[in-house]
Amino acid sequence: MDNKQLIKLLNLYMDKNSSERETLELFDYISDPENAQQVTELLGEKLNEQTESNTLPAYKQQLILNHIFEHKPLPVKKSELRSLTWVKMAAAILLFSLPVLYFLNNGRHKANVLVAQNKPSQNDVKPGGDKAILTLSDGSRIVLNSARNGTIAQQGNAQIMKLADGHIAYNKTSANAAAPVYNTMTTPRGGKYDLLLSDGTKVWLNAASSITYPIAFTGTERRVTITGEAYFEVAKNKKMPFKVNVNGQEEVQVLGTHFNIMAYDDEAAVKTTLLEGSVKIVKNNITGMLKPGQQAQLTAAGKLSIVDDADITEVMAWKNGQTLFVNQDIKSIMRQVSRWYDIDVQYQGDVPARLFTGGISRESNLSVLLKILELNHIHFKVTDKNIIVTP
Repeated sequence: MDNKQLIKLLNLYMDKNSSERETLELFDYISDPENAQQVTELLGEKLNEQTESNTLPAYKQQLILNHIFEHKPLPVKKSELRSLTWVKMAAAILLFSLPVLYFLNNGRHKANVLVAQNKPSQNDVKPGGDKAILTLSDGSRIVLNSARNGTIAQQGNAQIMKLADGHIAYNKTSANAAAPVYNTMTTPRGGKYDLLLSDGTKVWLNAASSITYPIAFTGTERRVTITGEAYFEVAKNKKMPFKVNVNGQEEVQVLGTHFNIMAYDDEAAVKTTLLEGSVKIVKNNITGMLKPGQQAQLTAAGKLSIVDDADITEVMAWKNGQTLFVNQDIKSIMRQVSRWYDIDVQYQGDVPARLFTGGISRESNLSVLLKILELNHIHFKVTDKNIIVTP
């Protein structure tokens, strides 16, 4: 396919005028590794030559892109879809569809874009995957990634099911039990997992995270506890507000919404980012209300601040299969690396305090990410499950 035909198919899709055949042709072509170089170069040119003039806020652009790349019907009007410019479409395809590694200069669109060959090298480290342990109310543990599909346990009045797509779901078999029964799902470093709660709420757990929840919600509220990072799509139920206890530090109160909570102990702040709906952040006597596109940041000292224009693409990258860093220093980047590749990080010498923006597919080996950082004068030595960072 030449560039002219590719642009035509993209425009048809963006205008929501493509037929089923044209849509399949477009995504089949984009996802074929043999076409990666052509598609990357074409979209890279678009990123470099155009200026963003979007009228949609970032959070809504992200919702559109989520649906595009999950091949779901778009919950937006055609006029809204048209406002997602070529720049956003190009960036999204580079980010979500191609096995590419890219590096953006100082947050500008002009970029060094490399096709990630992802060939194993000596001392290379493979990425994480679907790994989690389910701890039942009696303390017994199930390794979910090795469990067979179907019913894997009975808890109280619910069957725990591992679905064909790997998700864990709860099917209630009788009336609510007299006392709540709690389960805990925990992902290790190098792991992630998805969960469908009994009320229909969907939860995605990032690496080194956990969620504790009742097998069935009763009473006047739905309450869960998390550590690490999780993305929620909460089932609406005005009579039973949904509440998330975060590391015992804060509470997120919500009726029905889409939001992400990042609460790793080694990060400077707990960050709650709202994509859809509304949530209230509560810390002792401090409260804050979030609107879509906003992010609440709660420091260990108890200071709560609201960011009006959160970088939704960066926040949602892990859930969408990417390792993405925007204006981050090397230590922030390596914290992501440590969690996803299950590797310990050490530093030697004076590591420069420069900021980097870029990313790779989460399916890429560690060497792919290290390659681009080495081009920017950061060096690494990888041995077994350890990585040493030097200037």
